[in-house]
Amino acid sequence: MYAAAVLTVSDRSSAGERDDTSGPVAVAALREAGFACAEPVVVPDGADSVEGALRKLLADGIRLIVTTGGTGVSPRDETPEGTARVLTREVPGIAEELRRRSTAEKPAGMLSRGLAGLAGETLIVNLPGSPAAVASGMPILLQVAPHVLAQVQGEDHR
Repeated sequence: MYAAAVLTVSDRSSAGERDDTSGPVAVAALREAGFACAEPVVVPDGADSVEGALRKLLADGIRLIVTTGGTGVSPRDETPEGTARVLTREVPGIAEELRRRSTAEKPAGMLSRGLAGLAGETLIVNLPGSPAAVASGMPILLQVAPHVLAQVQGEDHR
C-alpha cells in the first residue's frame, strides 16, 4: 500500500506543554486501512512551519499526508496557508464534505478552513485538531484516498 504521514500542528504540543491527542487517532486509522504510517510529526503553528514540514514529507516520498490542527480562525491557525504553498491542484470536494459532516455533528465545524489537494502525486488533507474531528473525518478521507492515489498515477477508474 502507500506510505502515509500525519502532521500535527500545535504550538503547545510542539513545546511539550500538551500531549498530541489527535495525531495518534489519524495514525491508527491509516494503519488500520493498510497504509504504512510512522508516528505523528509535531510542529508549531504557522504557515512557514507547516510548509517546511510538508515539503520534507514530500521529499521523503510520502503519498498521503493528513494534517491535524491549525485550521480554525485564531491568529496562529495558518495550516491552510502553509498547505496552499505546496499544493499543485486543490480537490475541494474532500474539504467540503469534511466540513459538511463536521458541521452536522457540531456547528463550529463550519469554522474549519482546511484544504485538500494534490502536491504532485501526494494527497494532502487538513483536518481540525480535535480528536473527535479527526475520528469523524478519517473514514470520509479513507473512502476516497486510495482511489485518488491510484488516479494520479494514471490508473483507470475503479
